Amino acid sequence: MTVLPNDGLSLAADFPDADHARWQSLVAGVLRKSGKDVSGPEAEEALATALEDGLVVSPLYTAQSTGATADGYPGFAPYVRGGRAAAGGWDVRQRHERADAEKTNAAVLSDLENGVSSVWLAVGGSGVPVEQLGQALTGVYLDLAPVVLDAGEETGAAARELLRLYDERGVARTDASGNLGADPLGFEARTGTPGSSQDAVELARLCAEQYPGIRALTVDALPYHEAGASAAEELGCSLATGVAYLRLLTEAGLSVDEACRQLEFRYAATADQFLTVAKLRAARRLWARVAEVCGAGTAGAGAQRQHVVTSPVMMTRRDPYVNMLRTTIACLAAGVGGADSVTVLPFDHDLGLPDAFARRIARNTSSILLEESHLGRVADPAGGSWYVEQLTDELAHAAWAFFQELEGAGGQEAALRSGMVGERIATTWTARGKKLAKRSEPITGVSEFPNLTEKPVVRDEAPAVRPLGRASAATGDMTGGLPQVRRDEVFEALRARSDAHEAATGTRPRVFLAALGPAAAHTPRATFTANLFQAGGIEAVHQPASVDADSVAEAFAASGATIACLCSSDALYAEQAEAVAAALQSAGATRVYLAGRPADYAHVDAYVFAGCDAPAVLSSALDLIGAQS
Repeated sequence: MTVLPNDGLSLAADFPDADHARWQSLVAGVLRKSGKDVSGPEAEEALATALEDGLVVSPLYTAQSTGATADGYPGFAPYVRGGRAAAGGWDVRQRHERADAEKTNAAVLSDLENGVSSVWLAVGGSGVPVEQLGQALTGVYLDLAPVVLDAGEETGAAARELLRLYDERGVARTDASGNLGADPLGFEARTGTPGSSQDAVELARLCAEQYPGIRALTVDALPYHEAGASAAEELGCSLATGVAYLRLLTEAGLSVDEACRQLEFRYAATADQFLTVAKLRAARRLWARVAEVCGAGTAGAGAQRQHVVTSPVMMTRRDPYVNMLRTTIACLAAGVGGADSVTVLPFDHDLGLPDAFARRIARNTSSILLEESHLGRVADPAGGSWYVEQLTDELAHAAWAFFQELEGAGGQEAALRSGMVGERIATTWTARGKKLAKRSEPITGVSEFPNLTEKPVVRDEAPAVRPLGRASAATGDMTGGLPQVRRDEVFEALRARSDAHEAATGTRPRVFLAALGPAAAHTPRATFTANLFQAGGIEAVHQPASVDADSVAEAFAASGATIACLCSSDALYAEQAEAVAAALQSAGATRVYLAGRPADYAHVDAYVFAGCDAPAVLSSALDLIGAQS
C-alpha cells in the first residue's frame, strides 16, 4: 500500500473562496429564469419559508448569519442539549386503551417481551376498569417496567390501585417507577370539566415521601396540539400549566425542587422533524428558566422530563400505511430532540384499536432507530447546526411570549375558562386549514396521490376518550373541551360522500378529462386534475387519450360522467378550448372546468389550478354529481 505524503494540500485549493454575496448572486440568476427579478438579499428572501408563530426558515444558515450557538452541555442547565449527561437512547413506551383486561394483558406482555420498556395504560372510562388493573398487569415485573396511567376523572382511584398492587406484589417502594398521570388542567382542556386538584396534591405528597421513582403529575400538551395549536402555543400552554402545578404543590407544602420532580411533560412529535427537534430543545431551555426563577436549587431539579408522542393530528384514515413513514420521522425527531420516553402511535390509530401487527410496527420503529441506527449513542446530534440552534432560539422566544400572555390573563386555568386558549388555537388552525385546502401543505395519500381503489382498513372501535366540542368565547364555558382536529378531516368528509354515492349507485362520482393535443401538451395538467378530483373521491376518466371538438361529445357520453375538465397547454386552449367546451355543454355536461389560471373562455364554467380551494371545488362538484353530504 502506498501512503501519500501529507504535503498540506487542500482538496479545494484550486477553487475560489465562496462567499455569501456570490451565493446570493447565483440564486438570483436561477430565479430570474423563472421570472423573478431579484438580487442580493431579496434572492435569499424569495427562498425563505414562513412557519407558524411568525417564524421564517431561511434557505441558508452560516456562522455569520446567526448568533445562536449550542448552549451548555448535556445534563447541565439550561438543558438545551439534553436532560441527561450521557447518551443512552429513550424509554420505548407503548399505549394501551382496550377495555378488555385480558386482551390488554396479552398485548402488554407481548410488547414488553419484544422491545417495549414501559407501559402507558388508559384506565377507567377510556380503558381498563380500575378494579381490573391488576388483571391487566398480570405477569408484568412491576419493579422493572414503569407504568404510566391515563385515567382522567378516575385518576385518584386508579393511582391508589396501582400503588396497592406494588405493595401486594412485594415491590419495594424505592423500586417502583412511572407516572400516576394526574393532570387536572389537561383533563379540563379535554373535557371542559375541572379535574381534581386535591387528588394531584395528595398523590404528589405520597410520591415525594415514599415513591422516589414515581412522578404524580403529567403536564400534557397533547390536548392543545390536538386542537390545532402551533409549536409555540403548545409550549406556552405547557409552561403555564407547569407553573400552575408548581404553585399548587408548593402551596401544599412541597419545596420547589420536590414539586419539579413530580412533573413529567408530554409533547407531540410531527413529521416536521426539525421543528420537533427545536421544540423539545426549546421546552427544556424554557422550563429550566422557570425552575430557576421559582427558586429550584438542587442540581437537576430544573431538568424537564419529556414523554413524546407521535402526533395524532398528522395521522390519516385513508391510505393509513403511509402513517408508518410519518411516525418514523416523528420518532427520529423525538430521539434527536432528546426525549426521555417516546410513544409511537400505531399506523391505524385513527381507525380504532390497533391490531398486533400495528403495535409490532410501532414498537419496532423505536427499536430500529435505537438498535440498528444507533441513534441513542449520540447526545444532542442536532446540536451545533446553525439552522437547529437558530430555530430553537426563535421558537423559545415565541413560546415565552405566549406563556407571558397566559400568565397575564391569570394563568392557564383562567385562560382556558375565559376561552382565550381556545380562541387563539382556533385562529391558528383556521390559518393552517387554508394551507391544507390549497394543498400547499400536502397530505400524501389524501390530498395528494389518493388511491380510490384501496381496501379500507377496519379495526375494533376504540373507547370514547371524551366528548368533543369547542370552547365558547361568548359564555366562557368549556363546553366539551377543546376540539380534536385532524389534517385530513375536510378531505375525509368528501371521501365519505363519494363512498356513500358508490354504495347507492354502484359507481364512484366521475369527471371526464377532455385532454387536447399530444401527450406532451396535456399530461401535466391532466395529471394535476386527476389528482385533485380523486382527493374528493371523484374518479377521473381519461379515455380516449386526446379529444377535439368533433370527438369530445361521444367520449364524454361513454365516460358516464356529468362534469368535465379541459386539460392542455395555454397555446392549445387559445385554439380549441371554447369549441370543445361548447361541445361538452351540448353533450350534457353540467359543468365544464378548465385546468389553468382563470381566464375568459366562453362556455367554461370554472377553473382549477395550483393553489385553488380544493375542498370548495370538490364539494361543489359532488353537489352537481348528486353525492349527498
